[in-house]
Amino acid sequence: MNYSASKRNATKRPKLRAAWSRPLHTSLLLVLLGSFTLAAPAAPRKVEDKIIGAWRLVSVEGNSPVRRVDYDHPTGFIVYDRSGWMSVQIAIHGERKPFAKGYSNGTAEEKAEAFDTYLAYYGTYTVDASAETITHHIVDYNYPGMRGHDNVRWFELQGDNRLVLIPSENSQFGTIKRKDATYKLTWERIE
Repeated sequence: MNYSASKRNATKRPKLRAAWSRPLHTSLLLVLLGSFTLAAPAAPRKVEDKIIGAWRLVSVEGNSPVRRVDYDHPTGFIVYDRSGWMSVQIAIHGERKPFAKGYSNGTAEEKAEAFDTYLAYYGTYTVDASAETITHHIVDYNYPGMRGHDNVRWFELQGDNRLVLIPSENSQFGTIKRKDATYKLTWERIE
């Protein structure tokens, strides 16, 4: 009798266990299958997304059509953020002399040289992917009178890590043709 009672209990237990555990097994199976599903292919990154980031100046080619600039080992940094703001700084001469009598005591000549060998501005930006342009809407600039001006740049992306900007302005703030543009600034992404 003990044997049949245990046999009977043994046969009932799996049925009871199977009845309550079926939803659990189904849930676990769905979770496992869900973890092995193929992800949808990522949408191609938009040009605007590829430009976002921080870039360091690699080279400057040609001559500025707007003003005479004598580059000598220039260094620089440009950043485009997701909120639509940008900032650029370029030391036209990589080696810039400090003021002889200290930070606050520069002579007129030292201040003029410091001003002439550095440019910086910030503002918002817009990208026109079809025209391959990026427009810097200047909020403020170290050169007086540039507030509110738009600097239009043709751009070329070279892979994910190079950005070439080609100013489109001439000396009267008109536009030159892209085929005639020889002034190019090449930037490399900072990781």
